[in-house]
Amino acid sequence: MTNTTTTNKNGRLVAIVTMCFIFAMISFVTNMAAPFGNIWKGQYSWAAMMGNMMNFAAYLFMGIPAGKMLVKVGYKKTTLIALATGFVGIFIQWLSSKVGAEATIGQVGVNIIVYLLGAFICGFCVCMLNTVVNPMLNILGGGGNRGNQFIQIGGTLNSLTGTLTPLLVGVLIGTVTDKTAMSDVAPLLFIAMGVFALAFVIISFVKIPEPAKERNTTVYEHSAWSFRHTVLGVIAIFFYVGIEIGIPAQLNFYISDLGFEGSAAVAGFLAASYWFLMMIGRFLSSTISGKISTRTQMISVSSLAILLLLIAIFLPESISMTVKGSAVPMKCIFLALCGICTSIMWGAIFNLAVEGLGKYTEQASGIFMMMVVGGGIMPLIQQAIAQRAGAIPSYWLVVAMLAYLLYYAIWGSKNVNKDIKVD
Repeated sequence: MTNTTTTNKNGRLVAIVTMCFIFAMISFVTNMAAPFGNIWKGQYSWAAMMGNMMNFAAYLFMGIPAGKMLVKVGYKKTTLIALATGFVGIFIQWLSSKVGAEATIGQVGVNIIVYLLGAFICGFCVCMLNTVVNPMLNILGGGGNRGNQFIQIGGTLNSLTGTLTPLLVGVLIGTVTDKTAMSDVAPLLFIAMGVFALAFVIISFVKIPEPAKERNTTVYEHSAWSFRHTVLGVIAIFFYVGIEIGIPAQLNFYISDLGFEGSAAVAGFLAASYWFLMMIGRFLSSTISGKISTRTQMISVSSLAILLLLIAIFLPESISMTVKGSAVPMKCIFLALCGICTSIMWGAIFNLAVEGLGKYTEQASGIFMMMVVGGGIMPLIQQAIAQRAGAIPSYWLVVAMLAYLLYYAIWGSKNVNKDIKVD
């Protein structure tokens, strides 16, 4: 009995570590898009957020199929399929650096078409990985506050790679010029391909619990859409991912457009600071989530994020501070500080929205992944506002989305459908 218990504990620990590693890979891939946009917008004014848009647009097509895949083939096979897809996506992005700018289809270069195709395929990858990792960590934590705690632990590693990616891209690019190209960031793409290949080999040998496969014969009288708090949570996820991506992406563009020497490197540093603060926030949340409710944490960070953004919007641009030897507007610091607030939102919304779903959890996870398309749509809308009204005024859109998240935390997250049988 003791040996069996020890084996189960070790297997559970391996599964937790594996899921946290996958969480890290998700951010590594996703956070390439915005800094890569600095390369492409020099050639095409409309391209700044298109890589990001393609990355997240894939969620709209893959979210529901990924949830069904989870039930049909299980967590492990879904993960392996995702990793193979990610390798292909990164490889295609690298190929875009080998296509000459003179090759065009109409007025659009073949190189950016190839890049966007690679970004879209990578979106399939991260959608499948997200569909796996969130419900699995929630299940391994036993749901409730403990489930949120496990998601925040994984999110800490997610933010670590999110910190490193824009920092590395910024260092590789330096200052954006007309000659800046995808070939400048080829080393990072090779690293990404290596990580995907290594992860595929490692996970092939790891045993992962398969609660979803056990539900193949389960009868579903209702659906995840029958739960009000889940439906409102789906909307919250859509807005949240737009907030998470939009804040640092627009910050990156804003600083890069200031035009001083090394502006891209400074922009990458401050964007990395945002992701670093997300890592700190998730780490802190993972230590307190067993005692402080998810709902309380969500109310607190939503309110603080609104306050920080209002300060950034109204603070005069003339008030500046020195960052890496260059003067940047102080408002940029308040934008970066928002990372401490957005840090826990993903895990908190997911945890609140699936609470009490039981057998409908995997179905809900697929729906949530579909709505991650908000990370492509909302930053694109924000970018359109920025082009017309300016980068800083575009943050009013983020304030509005945060107001909805505050509403969800206070009222919308309550499960009013407890009469539905979920076991």
